[in-house]
Amino acid sequence: MISEKRVLEILQETGVLQKGHFLLSSGLHSDSYLQCALVFQYPRYAEELCRALAAKLAQLRPDLCVGPALGGVIIAYETARALSVRGLFTERDQEGKMTLRRGFNIKPQERVLVLEDVVTTGGSVREVINVVQEWGGEVCGVGALVDRSNGKVDFGVPFHALIRLDVNSYEPQACPLCQNGIPVVKPGSRK
Repeated sequence: MISEKRVLEILQETGVLQKGHFLLSSGLHSDSYLQCALVFQYPRYAEELCRALAAKLAQLRPDLCVGPALGGVIIAYETARALSVRGLFTERDQEGKMTLRRGFNIKPQERVLVLEDVVTTGGSVREVINVVQEWGGEVCGVGALVDRSNGKVDFGVPFHALIRLDVNSYEPQACPLCQNGIPVVKPGSRK
């Protein structure tokens, strides 16, 4: 089993944890940003982290893993590989709705594990859960590399993260960084 200390070492070594003034996909502002794409450029770390996550989630007996594009693609694939199940991803259509495309499908009653790189508000995970349920799948659990929700998310199924980080997040109108005139950066993949 991987320790939180080891996870933090990997995140720090690969430059995942960044400091500044960021606009998150959730619409919140933060003084920290977790750019997990940086860790996923190293296959050995992707494998190590996702194998550890798979070990935590194996007892849920998923039939497949699914993650939202873009951040959840590699984690869903690598975790699926470690569990020897299918791995697929959801993506947004032209109207911005999360959906399955590219011929992917979920069979009725398939047990689905939803994976994400970082969970802040859980919005993307909830969108994927909705897609799974629309297809008739059963969400058996949620996994993430990092839980930065400060204990505020509940998906109604078991949720496991390799590490929990307490990171400041602010509503835009109450953001002290904005009040100090620090320019905001939008580093995520969502427009």
